[in-house]
Amino acid sequence: MTDVTITVRGDHERRVAAEQAVVTLRVAVEGPDRADVVARLEALATPLTDDLADRQGTDGLVEWSSDRMSVWSERPWGDGHRLAPVHHASVELTATFDDPVAVAAWVTAVAEREGVEIQTVEWRLTPGTRAAVERDVASEAVGVAVDRATAYAAALGRGTVTPLEVADVGLLSTPGEPGGGPGARMMRAAFTADTEASPQLRLQPDDIVVSAAVEARFTAR
Repeated sequence: MTDVTITVRGDHERRVAAEQAVVTLRVAVEGPDRADVVARLEALATPLTDDLADRQGTDGLVEWSSDRMSVWSERPWGDGHRLAPVHHASVELTATFDDPVAVAAWVTAVAEREGVEIQTVEWRLTPGTRAAVERDVASEAVGVAVDRATAYAAALGRGTVTPLEVADVGLLSTPGEPGGGPGARMMRAAFTADTEASPQLRLQPDDIVVSAAVEARFTAR
């Protein structure tokens, strides 16, 4: 009996509670005098950085960082002619928390300060948890592909399926191209998570959905 080639896709996803919140905020001032603008920015940003330094390792703060101060000037147009120069200065701070209560309290407090704009709150998993979940989800996605191929083979009256290729979605070779043949190739999965598309400034995190999709080719006999 001639072998039959079966190509399937396997998908799996898992919902995992968010573990960390990465808060990005910007402190910005502007005015007609460059030196005054720089001084005002330093006066606004220094208490924030001092507070974060004091909180390091406590109150749910995992780590924090700040960018260098940016200073620039512009001459806006008004009534058809250039107006006096306006000077701008800003600095961006990033703080990572692992306690939802602590991050909510901190964001609420700093958002009320002059010149402070909360830009994003991104919920995520720790690298260790993310890697472990991705491994598990990839394994489950491959298992789904195997189950589908087995079901197709059974419907065709074939009792044995042998893996030829397992790859990221879109990377499976077409029949006749190099790369096919007996034996499973390196198993890879295309991972996605909803953290990139999650609504910003959410202080009550939704679960993070980690998903994987693979394509697989089998022979059935």
